[in-house]
Amino acid sequence: PALWEWLAIEVKSDQLQMSQVALEEVGHVAPDCRAWLAACQITSVSVSVIILTEANRMKGLIGVSGDDFHPDGVDENDLLIIATAKAKGVGLVSDERQPTPSQNKKKYKIPSVCRLDSVAVECIPFLEYLKRSGAVFTK
Repeated sequence: PALWEWLAIEVKSDQLQMSQVALEEVGHVAPDCRAWLAACQITSVSVSVIILTEANRMKGLIGVSGDDFHPDGVDENDLLIIATAKAKGVGLVSDERQPTPSQNKKKYKIPSVCRLDSVAVECIPFLEYLKRSGAVFTK
């Protein structure tokens, strides 16, 4: 319970925000989590022209044209989520892992796209976010 209380405070204080695209994905996968986020009044960041332009630029960086996404790589929503972080100048929390990028950029997952020099969005797993916060949970 202490972790959830802390997360609620992070959300309410705008330390954690979500792209509208990510929030919609959560709603499809875990409606109860989406409802909890809404109750915490999560700030959702709408897709803007700047975000769309950045996502389209990233799409070119990984060699995707049209809807030619690789099933093992990022998709349109992933690029919008990364572009949202880039546009806001903030890091991204994602538990998706890809320690070694694929030779085929179309197979890049979120962390690999974030690590591209011209993207340069810090991408950390949730546990790292928790450690950096310095939060301590006791009974």
